[in-house]
Amino acid sequence: MWDAVSGLWKKGSWLNRLWHRLGSPKHFFELSGLWLPWLSIAALLLVGTGVVWGLLFAPPDYQQGHSFRIIYMHVPAAGLALSGYLAMAAAGVVVLVWRMKMAEIVLQSIAVPGAVMCAIALCSGALWGKPTWGTYWFWDARITSMLILLFLYLGVIALGSAISSPVLAARATSVLAIVGAVNIPIIKYSVEWWNTLHQPATFKLTEKPAMAPEMYQPLIVCMLGFYVLFALVVILRTRNAIIEREAGSQWVRDLAAAETGGK
Repeated sequence: MWDAVSGLWKKGSWLNRLWHRLGSPKHFFELSGLWLPWLSIAALLLVGTGVVWGLLFAPPDYQQGHSFRIIYMHVPAAGLALSGYLAMAAAGVVVLVWRMKMAEIVLQSIAVPGAVMCAIALCSGALWGKPTWGTYWFWDARITSMLILLFLYLGVIALGSAISSPVLAARATSVLAIVGAVNIPIIKYSVEWWNTLHQPATFKLTEKPAMAPEMYQPLIVCMLGFYVLFALVVILRTRNAIIEREAGSQWVRDLAAAETGGK
């Protein structure tokens, strides 16, 4: 089995070539340009369909009434906050082990939209908590650990901006992203490890959803749409960062000349 896995990475294999192509700022910029129109269309259709379906056509909850509809924003935002940080930690490992320039750029590109999603999750949760718990904020284990996640995102952003050297900034933010990933399982399993007010996960792979199909189907569409939108935003930020960091490269100068008509 190990021979088969290592064979995928041997020199000249398609996976090895793909890895190096994605690790090249020039190739990533060219390849991602082909994805943008399709991601934009998919994000618009999925988010639009999911939000309209969930807010206007899903039936009200028998206990929470219409206030439950906040989940069509809260759940995707919370999921992306966790997924985004895990992606930053993975990029951090690539930075420290393989010194890949693209991983440095992607890590920083994820930080801001990830922090925004974390803030949306906290704010929407507070709006849901008022009619449900009678208060906007409670020092619940899940909520508190999500707040810590927001601080970790902000720490990565601040650390990357404070260090002038791109190499040192990449290494410092990589370490913070990796260390901060310890908080992810705490967020995930806090409702199981401690007695908390926050409800358990809406979906579990091993269990049938507790929600009615007409309520969780639009939620799935919303989640897919938010993930596609998040990917689109990260790619756009990554492309902008590539242009800034590679401004002195010949291919960037050629691209600028082509965009301005050679003027």
